[in-house]
Amino acid sequence: MRAIQILETGGPEVLTLQELPTPAPAPHEALIRIEACGVNFIDTYFREGRYPASLPYTLGQEAAGTVVSVGREVSAVTPGDRVAWCSIPGTYAEYAVAPESRLVVLPDAISTQQAAAAMLQGMTAHYLTHSTYAFRLVIRC
Repeated sequence: MRAIQILETGGPEVLTLQELPTPAPAPHEALIRIEACGVNFIDTYFREGRYPASLPYTLGQEAAGTVVSVGREVSAVTPGDRVAWCSIPGTYAEYAVAPESRLVVLPDAISTQQAAAAMLQGMTAHYLTHSTYAFRLVIRC
């Protein structure tokens, strides 16, 4: 499979296309064929070395795609399910593994592109409007 990795930290020029073995899911994981992945500012922090990472490092932390296979203890998803997830490194790739507990099965009305773009942003919006400052509607007449 192909993946975008950094072999050293630096600017955009350190992004490299690598051929890697397709990962195999552990007992509680699923292997997903990535159809869309989110590109987030945190990826630049890893690329630049602001956040430490063991090199080589595959960037990306959120994606959506189709389950290809599952570990022996997975029961919530099956091959063929469309799923999304976030906060699991390694999504700048054709395939990735993710824990079953982190996968969200997508309804038919949501595309993988929409799901990959909305996972982290949706959680950010939720915590900003519920935990940081409780959002409330005020109607003045």
